[in-house]
Amino acid sequence: MTQDISQTFRIAVAQLNPTVGDIAGNLALAREARRDAAREEADIVLFTELFLSGYPPEDLVLKPAFLKACLNAVEALAADTADGGPGVIIGFPRQSDEGRHNSIAVLDGGKIIAVRDKIDLPNYGEFDEKRVFVAGAMPGPVNFRGVRLGIPICEDIWGDLGVCETLSESGAEILLVPNGSPYYRGKVDIRHQVVLKQVIETGLPLIYAAQLGGQDELVFDGASFAFNADKSLAFQMSQFETAIAVTEWRKTGDSWHCAQGPMAHIPEKEEADYRACLLGFRDYVNKNGFKSVVLGLSGGIDSAVCAAIAVDALGEERVRTVMLPYRYTSEDSLKDAADCAKALGCRYDIVQIAAPVDGFSGALADLFEGTDEGITEENLQSRARGTILMAISNKFGSMVVTTGNKSEMSVGYATLYGDMNGGFNPIKDLYKMQVYAIAAWRNEHLPPGALGPSGEVIPKNIISKAPSAELRPDQTDQDSLPPYPALDDILECLVELEMSTEEITARGHDAATVHRIEHLLYLAEYKRRQSAPGVKITRKNFGRDRRYPITNRFRDR
Repeated sequence: MTQDISQTFRIAVAQLNPTVGDIAGNLALAREARRDAAREEADIVLFTELFLSGYPPEDLVLKPAFLKACLNAVEALAADTADGGPGVIIGFPRQSDEGRHNSIAVLDGGKIIAVRDKIDLPNYGEFDEKRVFVAGAMPGPVNFRGVRLGIPICEDIWGDLGVCETLSESGAEILLVPNGSPYYRGKVDIRHQVVLKQVIETGLPLIYAAQLGGQDELVFDGASFAFNADKSLAFQMSQFETAIAVTEWRKTGDSWHCAQGPMAHIPEKEEADYRACLLGFRDYVNKNGFKSVVLGLSGGIDSAVCAAIAVDALGEERVRTVMLPYRYTSEDSLKDAADCAKALGCRYDIVQIAAPVDGFSGALADLFEGTDEGITEENLQSRARGTILMAISNKFGSMVVTTGNKSEMSVGYATLYGDMNGGFNPIKDLYKMQVYAIAAWRNEHLPPGALGPSGEVIPKNIISKAPSAELRPDQTDQDSLPPYPALDDILECLVELEMSTEEITARGHDAATVHRIEHLLYLAEYKRRQSAPGVKITRKNFGRDRRYPITNRFRDR
């Protein structure tokens, strides 16, 4: 028996972790969430954008069988609501006579009582929805048990098409917004600003339901929230954690106000970045069915941070580290790698690479006769390591974790088919100095839900020593690159901000260095196209956001 909601409206926000393509699994998640919400006497459950298909489904929605399976799931969930329990708002892709839509269905009383389609299809950065969806008609409110709900979908509140204003003018009392909003640094504050703008313009409270979980490079961080019509924060759910929150709304006059809801702490800076890497890595490994991972542990900062993320995400028993020393590997590196593995509690093996490197060198001796040794011979070391790690992967079914940071990936300071081998890179979108920052943070904190140990897991010597690829005697990264603080600033200006070389030089950088880094950035595009996917942390990652041509003669002179 449904209860009267004319004065008190209990809205459950389902911040869950669906999997793209797992329609049956996502339906099961939705059913379980509805049962949980029913026990807390919720009137309706708000799920996130395209929940039943997973988001973003990309070209899966071009398959008629996929769309049909999603519709079947909607109809099955609608039938569940005949029990008189909570109604449901849930996202799914649907086919109409006009084309494919990014839609939501409102379910109650055993049937689909309304369908609404997304109007503003994003086509920038990581989004390309106009490829696969068509825009819907401007929506009106949905009458749910006597309450008029406005249900714009994600980008409908970010753009300037007036969707929320139209809903307000046509009688909506409260806005419930399902979202698929990927993480980047500082995103929660930006979402709050977007929502406040709509609250001010419409005079209506707005609930923002945010998806959680990793999907390839993207991380959906949750942190669902709402603002009251008076611009006060109504509730704030946790970030990087699944949750179902039943919020209570009470009506005074013509306005709804939140009387009960959670107020969770939102992490900042290094904590947020580390937890995003952790969630994205864990979901990539688990959703793709890998039982374990393996990575080369060099004694350097990048591989140490990746090892910490892997252990925190999967547990020590699912992580194998391998030191692959050659004649240039220092005693410090051998000790630091062993200490790191011991602190993390994961398996640590040593595989000498002198024999395979010398074998390659011997095989090529006649061909290379009369030439000077250089980068080619150095890269043989890296490629021998990559081959050994891939052999371990093939033999034991462990996914290889690749460990290059964004600074190195930007300028090509990585060896194709060597240290770039691997299935996923948790720090691919972190610049070098950001890697140091999250290493220091992790030594002081154990993230919620982490499976690794507390305390110092990255030895201080790894953080304090000069970084080196150790491919020749006494080598340091700064032999080939500017100091990392300067390099990172130049790269952020070039990649994230698209600044001219003249503007970057005006910040105090040497003009020749800026031009050289710009040249290396363009030159390394072919390597990045062949690199493993990795967690998106910045506003503009390589691959989904920044899509530059490989063949490119432009230089900003």
